Amino acid sequence: MSRSPAASWPLLLVLCGAIFLEGIDIGMLNVALPPIRGELGLSTGALTWVMSAYVLGYGGFMLLGGRAADLFGRRRMFLVPLAVFTVFSGLGGLATEGATLIAARFVTGVCAAFMAPAGLSIITTGFPAGPRRDRALLIYSGTSGGGFSAGLIAGGLLTAVDWRWVFFAPMVPALLVLMAGLRLVPRDPVRTGGRPPVDLAGALTVTGAVLLLVLGVEQAAHAPVLRTAAVLTAGVALLAAFVVIERRSAAPLVRLGLLRSWPLVRANAMALLFTAGFFGFQFVAVLYFQELRGWSAERTSYAMLAMGADAVLAPVLTPRLVRRFGHARVIVAGLLCAGLGYALFLPVGADWPYPAMFPSMLLVGIAFALVYGPLTIVATDGIEATEQGLAGGLLYTSFQFGAAFGLSAVTAVTVAATGSGGSPGAALAGYHAGLTVPAGLALLALALGVTALVRRRRSGPPGAAPGPGRDQEASRHGHGPHATPVP
Repeated sequence: MSRSPAASWPLLLVLCGAIFLEGIDIGMLNVALPPIRGELGLSTGALTWVMSAYVLGYGGFMLLGGRAADLFGRRRMFLVPLAVFTVFSGLGGLATEGATLIAARFVTGVCAAFMAPAGLSIITTGFPAGPRRDRALLIYSGTSGGGFSAGLIAGGLLTAVDWRWVFFAPMVPALLVLMAGLRLVPRDPVRTGGRPPVDLAGALTVTGAVLLLVLGVEQAAHAPVLRTAAVLTAGVALLAAFVVIERRSAAPLVRLGLLRSWPLVRANAMALLFTAGFFGFQFVAVLYFQELRGWSAERTSYAMLAMGADAVLAPVLTPRLVRRFGHARVIVAGLLCAGLGYALFLPVGADWPYPAMFPSMLLVGIAFALVYGPLTIVATDGIEATEQGLAGGLLYTSFQFGAAFGLSAVTAVTVAATGSGGSPGAALAGYHAGLTVPAGLALLALALGVTALVRRRRSGPPGAAPGPGRDQEASRHGHGPHATPVP
């Protein structure tokens, strides 16, 4: 593709439009669940599946979707799922029963699993490595977070009219993005040597493994212990079978040598922990606002508006901080903000004024801006172009698995601490216990981030040639606060 600004930045706008729609789709549904249950007569278990179906489709097919972009073309794997995503979003709005809505959510999740890593790999293979690619990735990831934050607000406003507009409203911008994409997304280079080999056995086993693992984690707080253990055991068994298959395959779906990259593994682990804390905190906050305080969905959306700070900071402030201090220090600063935000919300009371809660919301939004984008850069930096889709798939799988894990862990702890008491005091005690989960996860992620800083410091003095396993960004941005800014 052309690397000129005239060709690249309009394309980035299209890709950002798609990831924004994916983010806003998740955010809007969160605040629309109560009226959906009321009109469709869904049980609590069925309502949980409205959310879980999307997570299962997204997380379960992400690795396959990422690799498919590498094998069958990024343009095709971006545009076709975008079209199907648009159609099934509308079908969700037409649903008259829970099964139809759940099926529509699963299909849209699968489409997002193909679309998101394809869009990310279009950026990482189309923009030259360095400041321009970093800025493009930070804008792209910031747009995703901004879409989620905007969805929280738009969901409250649209739900006040009719919950079905949560599904209908994104269709028009999705069609506009699709038409622009048909014109701007470049065609993939013509492959020589016939059709690429497909590791069907690997694709089936890894998709089944991730589906079962996400399902087990997602349902851990609701399903019987034996059933959850059986599902998780089956998932682990399939994952072990996948590893065996990949070692013997001549054309593996996932080259296991890719997982020997410490920066990639560390970035994915931090992504999982950070996302788990972020979604866990948001879940407790929504319960606190709506169930304990009795706030409406619209008022709850406005209360969480400060968490949308990432939509502004990610494309404007984060690139400058990365150029000045490097990825590792920016990520650590973001994790510190997240931990502080969760800690400030821990003693929340039954009648706290909103100004007392505002710092937590703002700090969590700032944390997302400082962590999400730089992690995306680290997880894809130095990866061969032929495996960029796979790297993106690994990262987004970590994000989705983290979201499922965070929701499940917070729910389990909150329910256990609340007990059988239905009083506001019991509910508040449950929220206090649940809030310790995101705080603990932020500390674990912070420990990994500090480890990265220590490794960089030990890897050599500023300006030294990068050694084996050393972060790519260390050689590009230097070390510490005296790093030379990239022009």
